[in-house]
Amino acid sequence: MLKRIGSYLESKASVRLMAGFYFIAGLNHFINPEFYIPLIPPYFPYPESINIISGIAELVLAIGILFHSSRKYASYGIIIMLLAFIPAHTYFIQIGSCIETGLCVPEIVGWLRLLVIHPALLAWAWKVGNSST
Repeated sequence: MLKRIGSYLESKASVRLMAGFYFIAGLNHFINPEFYIPLIPPYFPYPESINIISGIAELVLAIGILFHSSRKYASYGIIIMLLAFIPAHTYFIQIGSCIETGLCVPEIVGWLRLLVIHPALLAWAWKVGNSST
């Protein structure tokens, strides 16, 4: 079972899925900035600029992951970006996993996002970046 999962993570379908995931997320930073800006911790200056930079990064990295020549670098970029998002995930938990005007989920969802989903996304990016497809 784990071998099958590993094979899928290295497949072209996985690369395309990752590219689509980050491309849509990147676009969403521009379509729905009001979703992302409240998630940026208040100790970071210029949240609107951070949101725009994040969206651009996701778009560029999504395109980069599609090409074998840039895939490894794009995957490293995704890993760095995901690590940079950790303060936002931590902040979301600190405020009770609820933004009054936006996202509001049970606190366990915030923890699962930080401790399960985020590491899975990091591992996926690493696997895609180090695959031969």
